[in-house]
Amino acid sequence: MSYIDGFVIAVPTANKQKFIDHAEAFDPLFKEYGAIRIVECWADDVPDGEVTDFRKAVQAKDDETVVFSWVEWPDKATRDTCMEKMTSDPRMDPAVNPMPFDGKRMIYGGFSPVVEM
Repeated sequence: MSYIDGFVIAVPTANKQKFIDHAEAFDPLFKEYGAIRIVECWADDVPDGEVTDFRKAVQAKDDETVVFSWVEWPDKATRDTCMEKMTSDPRMDPAVNPMPFDGKRMIYGGFSPVVEM
C-alpha cells in the first residue's frame, strides 16, 4: 500500500505565482527520488471553523491563502530514502530555491492509508 506525506501552509496571497514557480522547481525532486504523485492545492472553499480550521492551524494572516499539498509514494521505505537523499541535495539549498512562505508555520506529516477506493 502507498504512503502519503501531507502538508498545510499559509502562503502570502500575493506570492501565488512565486509558490507555483517554487513547486514546479521543487516537486520534480520528489518524482526523481520515487514519488508517484504530487498535488499542490490553493484554497478555494476553506471555511472558518468554530474551534479550529485550516487557517487557524497554520496561523494564516488576512493576506495569506492556505495551501494543502500531498506527495504519494509507493511505500514508506521509498519515502524515507528520498528524504535522506533530499537533505544532502544541493538543489534543496534555500539560497537556490527559497520558500515563498514561512516554513515555521508549515504542518506536515507522513500517513499510512487505511482505506483506498
